[in-house]
Amino acid sequence: MSDERTPMSVLSDSAERLALTLTQGGMQRMTARVLAALLFTERDTLTAGEITELLTISSGSVSTALKSLTSVGLVERVPAPGSRREHFRFREGAWAILMSDQNQLVKVMREAAEQGIAVTGEDSAAHRRLVEMRDFYDYLWRELPALIDRWRAQHRIQ
Repeated sequence: MSDERTPMSVLSDSAERLALTLTQGGMQRMTARVLAALLFTERDTLTAGEITELLTISSGSVSTALKSLTSVGLVERVPAPGSRREHFRFREGAWAILMSDQNQLVKVMREAAEQGIAVTGEDSAAHRRLVEMRDFYDYLWRELPALIDRWRAQHRIQ
């Protein structure tokens, strides 16, 4: 194995543990493995072919994973002068980007609670639980943008 892949191979147990954790959190297994590879590599970028070889998975799985990770803002395509292949890297500030985009999830959860509240009786246990759900997601909707802005400012990330 070449020196370029040594950091990943040395950290493969840690990378695979991270991938497993991400999978347990709901991410597709191959997408989690590709994300872990991009997080653990010491190289600036990796091509889809390099990821395929590194993880010994199909090129289709890598392509699907990269498309998913790119669409949510965790990974970005980057130019590589002199190369005709697309290069990918974990995006700087990606976690804040992901949480910003997930504000839509917070909004959807709040709206779902509102719909439930509308069809339950005010004195019911379901109504009380749904009001708590709505209030929680309403709180997140208001507070998360400021929290992300403070984090970005502390880490000087746009």
